Amino acid sequence: MSNHLSNRITNMSTSATLAMAAKARELRNSGKDIIGLSLGEPDFNIPDFIKDAAKQAIDDNYSSYSPVDGYADLKQSIANKFKRDNNLTYGLNQIVVSTGAKQSLANIAMCMLNKGDEVILPAPYWVSYSDIVKLAEGTPVEVPTSIDTDFKMTPAQLEAAITPNTKMMWFSSPCNPSGSVYSKEELEGLAEVLKKHPNIYVVSDEIYEHINFRGGHVSIAGIDGMYDRTITVNGVSKAFAMTGWRIGYIGAPESIAKACTKFQGQNTSGANAIAQRATIAALDAPVSKIQFMIDEFHKRRDLILELLGEIEGFKLNVPEGAFYVFPDISDFFGKTLNGTTINTASDFSMYLLENANVATVTGEAFGNPNCIRISYAAAEKELREAVSRIKAVL
Repeated sequence: MSNHLSNRITNMSTSATLAMAAKARELRNSGKDIIGLSLGEPDFNIPDFIKDAAKQAIDDNYSSYSPVDGYADLKQSIANKFKRDNNLTYGLNQIVVSTGAKQSLANIAMCMLNKGDEVILPAPYWVSYSDIVKLAEGTPVEVPTSIDTDFKMTPAQLEAAITPNTKMMWFSSPCNPSGSVYSKEELEGLAEVLKKHPNIYVVSDEIYEHINFRGGHVSIAGIDGMYDRTITVNGVSKAFAMTGWRIGYIGAPESIAKACTKFQGQNTSGANAIAQRATIAALDAPVSKIQFMIDEFHKRRDLILELLGEIEGFKLNVPEGAFYVFPDISDFFGKTLNGTTINTASDFSMYLLENANVATVTGEAFGNPNCIRISYAAAEKELREAVSRIKAVL
């Protein structure tokens, strides 16, 4: 019976962020005081106006199957949001609502990739990109970046990574895990390379667009010549603190949106009806309604950089968005701390969990072996205590 599972599942990695969160939960249940800085989950409550919309939807008996690609009025709210925030015009036939942005990404991969198609991933990249691509029989092609370039891929690096088999490029801005934000000029530079290769499509993951401290998010679909070959992915998990509501969506060329709807129809069908109704309220609201969360993340970013900056061996840059810092900790490689030899970022992350009772995530999971990801989506008191513990065990 040893071969009863499929190759695709036995070859798939477990999500490192979810694995670390599970390990932290296990230790917490055994009585340890664990501070969790591993999950990308805002610690705010959902704004009341969104909760009220969900309660109203229950009272209005939204309990039937929803359309596979989402309610038409939700798709209209998404179209309005794209126009308002991104200056992108998408018709309702170009929008698909899914059970989280992760499902949106999986739909795209399954609908667009054939065996051996290459997908360029500027590294570090979000932990699930690589396995989603592999599951669709694509080949991930990592383009390593470093803290010295703020973890951003240059046009020259993109050009060098392209082969006759390149089908897509996937990236996030603001980036999970690095917090890097591509400027309009940087995106234009990448677009100039892509224009020489008209068959390459781009997946632009913009789930963190509002958590942006430089001001003015830019969508690559808005760059001249890129609209017809870009799939813009977004959702309500991060900016609206709605992680458990599981609503993501795409704006895409109509043929791709249609394919994703077809695939989703055989996979999960429509997303949760109540969550969709609540999402209308979230997206119709002005961004000013969630500005308090963005301002708080900005303050925490500055605080954690200041605190980590006091620890020798942490190399830091200044992330301009999302709610992560991605320090280079390779100075610790080869050193022995309290009897534990640190050879990798995974060793370092596990050392912090077992000795400081602080959960982080190894950079190896994101395609960068020299860093760890620390989420600062936690209260100031927790952040101060966590860094104090880390400092003590180093």
